[in-house]
Amino acid sequence: MVSTVELSISLTRQTLQVIREEHVEREFLVSTSRYGPGEQQGSLCTPRGRHVIRARIGGQLPVGAVLRGRRPTGAVYSPELQRQSPGRDWILSRILWLSGLEPGRNRLGSVDTMRRYIYIHGTPDQEPMGVPFSHGCIRMRNTDVCWLFDAVVPGTLVNLVP
Repeated sequence: MVSTVELSISLTRQTLQVIREEHVEREFLVSTSRYGPGEQQGSLCTPRGRHVIRARIGGQLPVGAVLRGRRPTGAVYSPELQRQSPGRDWILSRILWLSGLEPGRNRLGSVDTMRRYIYIHGTPDQEPMGVPFSHGCIRMRNTDVCWLFDAVVPGTLVNLVP
């Protein structure tokens, strides 16, 4: 029998839990939006509610690979790249693209999580974890997001809770 994995992301605690068969298998510190929770297009907030992983991107890439527009750039993150683009919200290593399941809350119209390009993704190792600091996405350490990428499939349930 294949066990079912679900993810629970706490916006208050800034954690992501991997839940298998109703038990927490792993817990990671994450960083969600510095602007708080919210679903509205253009808000830069992290959406709440029930979601699924709609797509997994970057499985063949090296840890630290730079992605832009969901495509690898061919670069691997370095302090030199950081100096060239200060203030950039880096998307590194892997992308788990989320899609809302609740019409009117996080799906369709001006609250559509997928159309807002909300991901779970890697970020530079010097970026803070455990505090809200992103531009809406859920940031993780690169090694953590690579582990998570291998543990989930499209359709995996993701609950974003207060």
